[in-house]
Amino acid sequence: MATPLESPLTFTNVGKARWWRSGLFASQTGYVLLALAALFVLMNFASPYFLTAGNIQNVAKNFSFIAIATLGMTFVIITGGIDLSVGSVMCFSAMTTSMVMTHVSTPGMPGAEWFVHLAPDGKTVIANMPGLILLVSVLAGLGVALIVGLVNGFCIAVLGLSPFVTTLGMLSIVRGLGYVVSNGRGSFPGGPDAEYFYTLTSGVVFGMPAPFIYLVVLALAMAAVLHHTGFGRHVFAVGGNEKAATLTGISVVRVKIEIYVICALAAGLQGIIVSGWLGSAPANMATSYELNVIAAAVIGGANLAGGAGGPLEAIVGCVLLEVIRNGLVLAQVNSYWQQTLVGVIIIAAVLVDRLRSRMA
Repeated sequence: MATPLESPLTFTNVGKARWWRSGLFASQTGYVLLALAALFVLMNFASPYFLTAGNIQNVAKNFSFIAIATLGMTFVIITGGIDLSVGSVMCFSAMTTSMVMTHVSTPGMPGAEWFVHLAPDGKTVIANMPGLILLVSVLAGLGVALIVGLVNGFCIAVLGLSPFVTTLGMLSIVRGLGYVVSNGRGSFPGGPDAEYFYTLTSGVVFGMPAPFIYLVVLALAMAAVLHHTGFGRHVFAVGGNEKAATLTGISVVRVKIEIYVICALAAGLQGIIVSGWLGSAPANMATSYELNVIAAAVIGGANLAGGAGGPLEAIVGCVLLEVIRNGLVLAQVNSYWQQTLVGVIIIAAVLVDRLRSRMA
C-alpha cells in the first residue's frame, strides 16, 4: 500500500518568472501596448481633436490601409522570410483591377459584349449582370498577385534563392510591369459597377470604415488558422527550426510557397482597397509601402529570425504607426519627423526584446 507523502514535492531548480517575463510583459507586444496607451494620453494633451469620434474613425480607416498587407507579411516573417515586393504588388493589383473594369465596361472592346450593352439611347452603358464586372475585375487583380506569390515561393522554396534578393528583384519587376502596361499613367475604375466598387472599398459598415471591417474578419481568420490548424503549426515549426520541421515530415517547400502566396494575395487585396479610397490607381502607388508593412510587423512583435508573430502583433504595430502619424499632423509637427520616429521605435522595440532575453 502506497504511503502518502508528508509534504508536497518542490523543485529548487525552477524559479518564478521575473516580472518582465510574465503577464503583460511576457511579449514585446505588451510593451508596445503600453507605449500606445502612453501615446494616446500624450496626443490627447497635444490636441483636443485626437480622441474625437471622427478622428478615431479616421485612424481606424488609415491604419487598415497597411494592416491587411501586414497580416500577410507576418505569415512570411514567422517562417523567417521577408517579402519586399508587397508595395509593387499592391500597385499592380490595383491597376489591373481598374484597367479590367474599364476595359470590359467599354462597348466595342474585345469581350465587353459579355458584360455590358448600350441602352436604347445609344449612349448609356448598362451592365448585363450587376456586380459581375466588379467580381471579374477584383479576381483579375488578385490573380496577378497570386502569380507573383507563386513565383516568389518557387524561387525561394524550390530554387533555394534568398528571400531578400528574390523579393527585391520582384519589387522592381512588378513595379516596372505596372509602368509598362499603364505607360506611366494612372488608371481609374469605370463602368456601371464603379459605384459598387467605391462603396465596398471606401464605404461605411455599421458605423465603421469598410476596410476596418475587412481587417477584423481577416485577422480573426488568421488567428484561427495559426493556432487551430495543422497548417498554422507547420508555419511556426518552419520558422522555429526548418531542419527539425523537415525531419518531422513537414513539407517545408509547400508551406513556404503557400505563405508567399498568402502574403501576395493580402498585398493585392490591400492595393485594391486603397485604390477605391484614392479613386484611382496611380503608377507610383504604394511606393515604399513595404517598409511600413515590415516596420509595423516588427514593431508589433514579429521576430525577423522566425518563430514568433500573429495578427494581434501586426495590428498593434499598424495602430502605433498611424497614431504617431495622426498625432503629429494634429499637433502641427513637421510630417517628416514621422519616418525618424518610426526608425527610433523599430530600434527601441528590438532593443527591449533583446534586453528581456538577456535578463531571462
